[in-house]
Formats: sequence, C-alpha cells, structure tokens
Amino acid sequence: MRDPYQILGVPRTASEAEIKKAYRKLAKAHHPDRNANDPKAKDKFAEANSAYEILGDAAKRAQFDRGEIDAEGKPRFQGFEGFSGSRGGHEGDFESFSFGFGPGGGFGGRRAGARAGAGPSDDIFSQLFGEAFRSAERGGARTSSRRKGEDMEAALTVSLEDVANEAKKRITLPNGRDVDVVIPKGVVDGQVIRLRGLGGTGSAPGDVLLTIRIAPHEQFTVEGGNLRVRVPVELEEAVLGTKLRVPTLGGAVDMTIPPMTSSGRTFRLRGKGLPGKNGKGDILVTVEIKLPEQADEELVEYARKRMTARAA
Repeated sequence: MRDPYQILGVPRTASEAEIKKAYRKLAKAHHPDRNANDPKAKDKFAEANSAYEILGDAAKRAQFDRGEIDAEGKPRFQGFEGFSGSRGGHEGDFESFSFGFGPGGGFGGRRAGARAGAGPSDDIFSQLFGEAFRSAERGGARTSSRRKGEDMEAALTVSLEDVANEAKKRITLPNGRDVDVVIPKGVVDGQVIRLRGLGGTGSAPGDVLLTIRIAPHEQFTVEGGNLRVRVPVELEEAVLGTKLRVPTLGGAVDMTIPPMTSSGRTFRLRGKGLPGKNGKGDILVTVEIKLPEQADEELVEYARKRMTARAA
C-alpha cells in the first residue's frame, strides 16, 4: 500500500482538520454508489479509508511517523537494526542465511529458504530477542486480515412533503461526515435504510443504519401509501351539493360532492397520496357536516317537523 500521506494528498505536517477534509473529499469522489460505472472507484475508496484509519487516529499516526507500523498498519520488526552477517560477499543477507544448532550441538549456519526463521531457528530468535520477536510475529498475523469498519446508527426526521417529493436531505453522520440522502419511494415511519460504506473506517468500510422518522402532519394521517383528511362542509352544502377545496401535499385542489352527502362519507382523490414502488397512493377525503354555531329557528322547526312525521 502507498504512503497514506500520499493517498490523501496531504503533507506530513498536516493538521487533523486538514487530514479529515482531504479524506472526506476523496471518500465523496470515489464512493461506489456514485461511481457505478467505474470499477476502480471501489479500490480507491477502500485505499482512502485505510489511509484515514492510520492518519485519522492520533496514536496510529504517531506510530507510523516513528516507523513502528507500515502503511497497512502492520508492526515493523526492528530487532535486526545494526546487525549484519556475511556470506559470499553479501552483508545482511537474512533471507538466505540463518542461525541454528548443528547436530553436534555446535553453532553453525544453514540455508533458511523462502521463510527465514522456520523450524529450529525459531527457538534461537526467541532466545536472542525474547518476547519482542513473538509479539511482532503475532501482531503481523493479526493485522494481515481485512478488518471491516464498525456499523453506525443515525436517525433522520422528514415531513410528508419530503416523502412526496423524494427530497434530498443533508445530514451529519456520527463520524462527522456530511452526506446527502434521497428519501426513497415507499418509505414508512421507522424504516431503516443501510448507507453502505459510510460507517467506521477499515480495510472494508462499515455501514450507517439510518432510521427514517416521519413527522406528524397537521392535516393528514398516513394509511400505507394513502393519506386521509377530514374536510368540514356546511349543512346546506351537504344537502345541495358543492365544490370543496381539498388540501394535498402539492397544493389545494377542487373536488365536487353530490347533493345529499352524509357526514362521514369518504371520497377518493386518485394519485394524490405518497409515492410508492407501484405508483402513487390516494387521498381519502372524509366529509364532516358542520352545523351552525348559533341556533337557526327555521332549521330547528324543520327538524321538529321531521321528528314528528317519523314518530307518526
């Protein structure tokens, strides 16, 4: 892996803020969701995450600057510094020469092959360098595996208008990243959306589990993809029929109700509800007859006559 400073394009003297800014820029530019037709984007995105995993952590950055870990975060074994051997005119040829005890207990040299320190020489290195050798060996084995970054949880509250318009909302994630989220079709309150690759950093970045909350609306109640609204009408309008102005998420529209409409009757405005995978839902308009606030003598007398006739 390349030098993490080179990957992020920052100098070694860069501040925390400069490193974070550079990482955000690269992560946004190479995110796989935005580069579906670029097969190299995923590798660049993972490379930027790995670089930030080191430089974004003050302790790891200090270890890297001191040469204690390499660009992949693996420990560098430094036990051989200043030590050299000679065989065939080559100095420090540890890959082709190692030490071991001969059959008679004497100390002699032998070819180590591709893996230096294999077999009996492990004991010698352990005796010479003790726990430092064993720790470096264990640490290298641990860090060689790909570690997936942690998943994070976040929440976003949206309005019904946001859902209807499939709005784009900018949110700040728990890791400080600002991202734009498009409200998906058919989303429901409490639904969890997985934002892949935007979670904790690692060789394979984690995800963000985003919970969508739909704020209560002052006029509509949600019934799946449909919206229900109650509209008051005057008594005479219900008896004679009329045109009503009915609210929708895109503005009020006219709707005609027929004569002799009873209170509680429901009418359907097709395609005015919430968007879904199979099209838009409807608005269900329930009529509520509104009686006069002050007593109307003619209306009261008419009601008495109707009641008397019904009792006869």
